[in-house]
Amino acid sequence: MRTPRVYTVLELTIGSSVHLETAVSRYLLQSLRQAKGASIELFNGDGYRYSATIIESTKSSVTAQIDSKQTGSNESPLKIHIGLALSRGERMDYGIRKIVEMGGNSITPLITQRCEVRLSKERMEKRIKHWQGIIISACEQCGRNTIPALHEPVKLNSWLGAVDDPVRLIFHPSGGTKLADRPKPKSVALLVGPEGGFDNEEVAQAQQQGFDSITLGPRILRTETAPIAAISVLQYLWGDFDG
Repeated sequence: MRTPRVYTVLELTIGSSVHLETAVSRYLLQSLRQAKGASIELFNGDGYRYSATIIESTKSSVTAQIDSKQTGSNESPLKIHIGLALSRGERMDYGIRKIVEMGGNSITPLITQRCEVRLSKERMEKRIKHWQGIIISACEQCGRNTIPALHEPVKLNSWLGAVDDPVRLIFHPSGGTKLADRPKPKSVALLVGPEGGFDNEEVAQAQQQGFDSITLGPRILRTETAPIAAISVLQYLWGDFDG
């Protein structure tokens, strides 16, 4: 049976005991049905995973003893920064979760011409908090011990001007760049459009900033599917997906 694995913001040190946050404690006790004496795994984003034992619990609190820590880094050698155009509700959630599972290191939500999402500052702040929760949940599930960065949403042209990765790619139906012909880079910036796609001016702006157009076949991919397909190819060519 798989050892329950949860994220905490607390500092973790071998031999110490920690009183886990209320939300984490309730998740362990009520959702995962853990009790005193149970073995759990903790991580806080420092790159390590910590084996721990529940030494005390009440209805809404858990105290855990930190027994050991392991490096066990499963981060890809290829750094992948995704510029992901804002999309509606579950589509954005799904895309972010899969980017994390596939090994993306950094995510920037982008405001583009054809975005169907228009949020007030207050609602955007709530969405960012929600997306951060999805990233942490995905790390819990897939075993990553380093939390991918989630940047503030920005307009497309601002992001294009700030990207400095040696390889920069934009999804576009007319793309013709062959990735296999490139030398292996250390990092890649990948631009994924909204449900309506990029307009011609945006494609031109990206190309002026050094982005090469790519396509992964004759079929048009949905905005939440495109990053999964692209990261799979990038990880196969230059990352840690074995052939």
